[in-house]
Amino acid sequence: MVVKAYILITVETALTKDVLEHLRRLKEAVEVHEVLGPYDIVVELETPRFEDVTTILRQKIRPIPGVRNTLTCVDVEGGH
Repeated sequence: MVVKAYILITVETALTKDVLEHLRRLKEAVEVHEVLGPYDIVVELETPRFEDVTTILRQKIRPIPGVRNTLTCVDVEGGH
């Protein structure tokens, strides 16, 4: 089964392009989009296990310089 999650990210404006580059290098990132609204970036992740979403957030996304806040939405249909 594939776990699909959408990560909504707010970033420091001056570092948006750098954050986008980091995120696009993540092998689990299926899509990465800069958006307008209350969030700056939306990332679609696909992982084999739910626990991997937490690990990716803690170890690969939140430590990126310029990331201020994240909101995670997990697809309840299981990536189908």
